[in-house]
Amino acid sequence: MVLPTEPSREDVFINCPFDDDYRDIFRALIFVIHVCGFRPRSARELDDGGKARIAKLYDIIEESRYGIHDISRTELDAANNLPRFNMPLELGIFLGAKHYGGVPQRRKLVLIFDTEPYRYQKFISDLAGMDIHAHGGNVEVAIAKTRDWLVNVTRSQLPGGKRLIRSYHDFMAALPLLAKRLELDAATVSYADFEMILLEWLLNARQAA
Repeated sequence: MVLPTEPSREDVFINCPFDDDYRDIFRALIFVIHVCGFRPRSARELDDGGKARIAKLYDIIEESRYGIHDISRTELDAANNLPRFNMPLELGIFLGAKHYGGVPQRRKLVLIFDTEPYRYQKFISDLAGMDIHAHGGNVEVAIAKTRDWLVNVTRSQLPGGKRLIRSYHDFMAALPLLAKRLELDAATVSYADFEMILLEWLLNARQAA
């Protein structure tokens, strides 16, 4: 008999756009999750040519106790004149795992972002009644709201939002030089490289404190 998977209490699945317009918020989410003692998980970590992308996402979602889902990207794609449905799809998979996945999966907790309050009701009315958080496209708001949500779900003592925002700006100011030392471009650095640079910066910051 196959035992049900117990999602990791450290893993936070990030479901969000990966375009340049959203890059700053995506990086901010990675930052705040790490600083608060958790591990971000993302489709961007996937690099297995022998496995379908959707199967990889199933694994990450199954392994993650928490999920942050940004459904704000509703604009039509310039090339195809169609919206991107990856974010709603991955939110649906996460909610399905929470509802149907047995006792371990039912412990999943979710934070859903959009740009404006109640805007989601115009394009995903089935989410009506859920607590959707608006970040307005603002990095600092996204950091503060993510931090407050992590405090709520874990009941752990975490750095305050203002402190996290200051630290994030300090890191982003240092990122170009840190990336340059590795002969990388800070604007286009990969998910894995960004995460490794961040972890080294956090380690050095803690040792210097």
